[in-house]
Amino acid sequence: MEEKKLDVKSIIGFVLIFGILIFMFYQNKPTPEELEAQKAKQEQMDAAAAEESSPEDIVIDDTPAVNLNDSTAVAGYKSQIGAFGFTTPKRGTTVLENDVLYLEISNKGGHVVEAKMKNFVTYDSVPVYLVKDGNSAYSIDFSTMDNRVLNTKDLFFEPTLTKSGDNQVLSMKAKTSNNQFLEYRYEMKPGEYLVDFTVRTQGLDRILNSSKPVTLDWKMKGIRHSKSIEYENRYTRLTYHHEDGKLSKLSAGGDDEETEEDIKWISYRQHFFSSILGTDEPFKTGELKSQDLVEEESRTFGFTKNYASKLPLEIKGGEIAKNMYLYYGPTDLEVLSQYKEAGLADSIPFGWGIFGWINRYVFTPFYGFLSTYFPYGIAIIIMTILVRLAMSPVTYKSYLSQAKMKVLRPEINELNEKYKDNAMKKQQETMKLYGKAGVSPMSGCVPAFLQMPIFYALFMFFPTSFALRQKSFLWADDLSSFDTIYQFPEGFSIPFYGDHVSLFPILASIAIFFYMMMTTGQNMPTQPGMPNMKFIMYLMPFMMLFFFNNYASGLSLYYFISNLITIGIMLVIKNFILDNDKIHAQIQENKKKPKKENKFQRKMREMMEQAEAQKKK
Repeated sequence: MEEKKLDVKSIIGFVLIFGILIFMFYQNKPTPEELEAQKAKQEQMDAAAAEESSPEDIVIDDTPAVNLNDSTAVAGYKSQIGAFGFTTPKRGTTVLENDVLYLEISNKGGHVVEAKMKNFVTYDSVPVYLVKDGNSAYSIDFSTMDNRVLNTKDLFFEPTLTKSGDNQVLSMKAKTSNNQFLEYRYEMKPGEYLVDFTVRTQGLDRILNSSKPVTLDWKMKGIRHSKSIEYENRYTRLTYHHEDGKLSKLSAGGDDEETEEDIKWISYRQHFFSSILGTDEPFKTGELKSQDLVEEESRTFGFTKNYASKLPLEIKGGEIAKNMYLYYGPTDLEVLSQYKEAGLADSIPFGWGIFGWINRYVFTPFYGFLSTYFPYGIAIIIMTILVRLAMSPVTYKSYLSQAKMKVLRPEINELNEKYKDNAMKKQQETMKLYGKAGVSPMSGCVPAFLQMPIFYALFMFFPTSFALRQKSFLWADDLSSFDTIYQFPEGFSIPFYGDHVSLFPILASIAIFFYMMMTTGQNMPTQPGMPNMKFIMYLMPFMMLFFFNNYASGLSLYYFISNLITIGIMLVIKNFILDNDKIHAQIQENKKKPKKENKFQRKMREMMEQAEAQKKK
């Protein structure tokens, strides 16, 4: 009866704390005037950031500009590029666009100089650009028969825009004559982020030096899109498909480089958006590099990682012909699954092994189904309820094991006192008691182990689920990122905690504390050589508070609701399902039954008896 009162008091206390927190933050929410002031301050900071990170600072294409109004400069340029001087230098860009993607392709270099998502904006309501202001370039290095080493970034291309049915086709040609040229061909389909990209030559068999390598060089600096650059950078990574099915990644937290074979596609992932270069006929080799540009959390720095790839192109019969594709779009399972043959959906960081399988084939489609009928935050709550109900048999097994151990506690204490000076004998008698009673001290760990795949899958699901991006719930502006109820002054940050205060992690930590108090907070013995469980009980929620403060608010919401439900299930199990008297009677019955040892138990017993005998000698 006393235990029931304790549980009721605990829950009442928890509800009161929860209510006080909600009321406090509601009362202290910013006024419209304060919000306007914050917005004006943010705009000033953005302007300062733009000034600090000018386009000249980040240009990847460092080719000197040609003054097209200076005839001497133009003549010098044509002399440098030899036969390709046939093409008249002319600046400008050509636009390819559909209802989801906007591309600009430059006459100089023939590559994409701007890629904009039409239906998405950044955290500060600016359109999402994957390519802009010289942050990306791709070019081809090649040699000619007259011993010139040229790069397409130095060449001017002639654009021709046509239609093929509903598709837009752009041909960019760097000519050596009217019928001899190097061509970049782009074909954009309606409603797609993927653009077919072909590199080919015609009539250049006497100009290209086939004995020298031809290399496609693709560079990109990832543009920041999220309010926390450290958080975004955690999921910004170079991923590639190679060797007929292998999926590999370069380091997410530092500089890294690899040389690989048979590369099918390369993804420059920028958290929720990706730039992908791929081909049906794999590149034989490739040099891949990733450089981490983020040194610390910053509200102004604009770039996350610097990517670079060098890929060989073959010359066959004196000509180049390589069919490829470019993808500029969201890292979204629904979109990337359209390209099953290419396997682009594998570039999404679902997690490894069974964890990734659960995330990809269970949680992602299940949440997508729920979010079509309910608001995004409510969908998380419903998913949490259903997951916890599905796991309730595991919770029951875990609590039953704890109840059995609690019933045996007086007898274990007697053994501890009786053999306090003989640790080996105490362990032997304790294991014998467990065997007679039919209780396994490890049975409480098995349910927790079974829940680990669920935990890790959700750990990866919430920060990488495109469906949660910029979806708000209560005070959280973005369920895929952390919620902020208080922002510390600029320049001030608590180590390991951050420069802000998030409410969902506070609530989740409180719920974890009460859950641990119910499961391990009572009757926790402290034995010599064993950790202090009460200290761990208080430390764990504190550690989770620090960890979740910079994590997806959707995950904190899940664990808050999940622990509330678990506490409720455990109260029902304890007060209405389990009966300690019946458990005690069942244990006593188990003791009377003859217990047959298996080989492992017999071996362990013999080893302990031998050790005991050796000790006596």
